[in-house]
Amino acid sequence: MRKITRRSFLAAAAACGAAAALSACGGSSASSAAASSVASSTAASVSAAADGQKFTVGICQLVQHAALDAATQGFEDALTAQFGENVTFDFQNAQNDSATCATICNQFVSSNYDLILGNGTAALQAAYTATPNIPVLGTSITDYGTALDKSDWNGVSGMNVSGTTDLAPLDQQAAMLKELFPDAKNVGILYCSAEANSKYQCDTITPYFKDAGYTVKSYSFADSNDVAAVAKTACDESDVLYIPTDNTAASNTGIIDNVATAAKTPIVAGEEGICKGCGVATLSISYDELGRKTGEMAYNILVKGEDITKMKVEAAPNVTKEYIKDRCDTYGIKVPDGYTEIKAE
Repeated sequence: MRKITRRSFLAAAAACGAAAALSACGGSSASSAAASSVASSTAASVSAAADGQKFTVGICQLVQHAALDAATQGFEDALTAQFGENVTFDFQNAQNDSATCATICNQFVSSNYDLILGNGTAALQAAYTATPNIPVLGTSITDYGTALDKSDWNGVSGMNVSGTTDLAPLDQQAAMLKELFPDAKNVGILYCSAEANSKYQCDTITPYFKDAGYTVKSYSFADSNDVAAVAKTACDESDVLYIPTDNTAASNTGIIDNVATAAKTPIVAGEEGICKGCGVATLSISYDELGRKTGEMAYNILVKGEDITKMKVEAAPNVTKEYIKDRCDTYGIKVPDGYTEIKAE
């Protein structure tokens, strides 16, 4: 099998469109039989590692943008550092389509891959729906309780799923916005309604903004087709916008930036990629670090035999306050000490 990594995928520009749409229900709870099957799969992987057998890992990435790309690359780099040529990656980009995620993940399962990475919520959901047996790791997932439809989420899935979360502390993000915009009155939250984790962030951060004395209103777009119209309304009605870690927004920062610049409305972003595209500041994690952490978890499953049903979801080790100097200067924002300058893209 030819090795397909994110780098080779981008270099070849071979965007293969997966045709078949698949509907599947998610959120099933783990049974003892499923846990036993996962344990057996892991034991087989450990035995294979001892014999020097190569591993094949399927990577389903929801959409291409800087944050998800960095997480995938970090994941691949971490495993390549451990396995060298003994690991093969099958990287597939789902083009921000849930049905394509399902098709990709079902192909991974049919090929009996050793592990599947779901990069983005819809990708993770498609992966664990496709198999109760093959270990599934997620990355760039904001809230696993929402993604797995588990109201009693405690950090451990009890099924063949674990991974890493990209959620930077929302209370600290709200405090940062207050630090930069102490005199603002109205805060708008712009996000995609089709992304459950974006709604989760909106609902969670809203009380923090209200406690800071702001009037808060959310503005949701259904998909990329109405980003510009909804962003214009949000900018016209808000003193400052907040955009959470939202994949559709991240893929349309150019459109959002054009609208916000014309309206003279500054944007605080939930992650670095969105900030570079249209924001003034962010409290962000490193998605490369997040991917590497996920790669370490994959190694522990495949080689050390760790039971994924008992693996706690991990967070990024660091968060950093970052700002775009030129945009901050344009809006007359006084940036306190402790912020790291990044460049707009």
